[in-house]
Amino acid sequence: MRANRNLLGIASLIFGVMLFSTQDAIIKAISHDHAVTLAMAIRCIVSLPLLLLLVHFECGIAKLRSPLFWALVMRGGILLVAYTTYYMGLPALPLAEAIALFFAAPIIVTILSVPMLGEKVSPQSWAAIALGFIGVLVILQPGTALFNPAALFSLASAATYALAMVIARRLGVSEPATVMAFYQNAVYFVGAVLIAAFFAVAGIDNLGHPSFDFLVRAWAWPNSYDLFLMGVCGVIAAVAMSLLTNAYRMADANLVTVFEYTGMIWSPLWGFLFFNEIPRWTTIAGLGLIFVAGCISIGLAAKPPLNTAPASKNSR
Repeated sequence: MRANRNLLGIASLIFGVMLFSTQDAIIKAISHDHAVTLAMAIRCIVSLPLLLLLVHFECGIAKLRSPLFWALVMRGGILLVAYTTYYMGLPALPLAEAIALFFAAPIIVTILSVPMLGEKVSPQSWAAIALGFIGVLVILQPGTALFNPAALFSLASAATYALAMVIARRLGVSEPATVMAFYQNAVYFVGAVLIAAFFAVAGIDNLGHPSFDFLVRAWAWPNSYDLFLMGVCGVIAAVAMSLLTNAYRMADANLVTVFEYTGMIWSPLWGFLFFNEIPRWTTIAGLGLIFVAGCISIGLAAKPPLNTAPASKNSR
């Protein structure tokens, strides 16, 4: 039974990661005609009833009245920054490069766990972190003609996403995953509307760079096809989140976590099929280094610590 649950968990996670990767392709496809804030707002509206259903079945709607309201809102705000910066990189970057840099997040989580969670990092983990950042530098190629400043958006996204995941490890002691997702969705919507309103009032709708234009572009009612695509993103977000949550429920976390890296397969594939993108060899090499570093970090994290004090009730 345990083996079957692990297999089901792995399958659920792989399918969830694949779904999320299709959302990236959709956002990239509409990035030259619409604002990222419009896409996020429509996605949030579509996701809302689905997330309410998930909350109802997991823990009951009453659980939304959380005593940790402001902590949940703060985490939602951090994730708003994380996903907005990630999406801002998509108009100017190949999908393979954007996803490769984003997967530096698990390595950054390890670094943040030291000051924020009081966890100890072994020399082997520090070596894995160094390897991962070598992979990041191979992709970025700072100081060369191949350096694309838009890549810094993906890197900023990885850092803020990692911060949100560390916070989630504390909140997850008492807050269900669906409740955190609901607050995240609500903050996304409010944040997207406020950002769009700010630029509209300021009269800013063009800054001459595809990444910044994607942020400041004025809202315009999309045609039926683009509206459909934005709505699909909402369904993808809710279904994929459910699949990922169930994956960690059914299977051992240290077993399924490594399959998060299957996202490195899908994004380059969608980039090739839909945007005729062929990854540079430096992107593939850097992606491989990040993958190896992440797998090492996950493997070390799965081992029980030796000669350490018992973990506090707030750590997981």
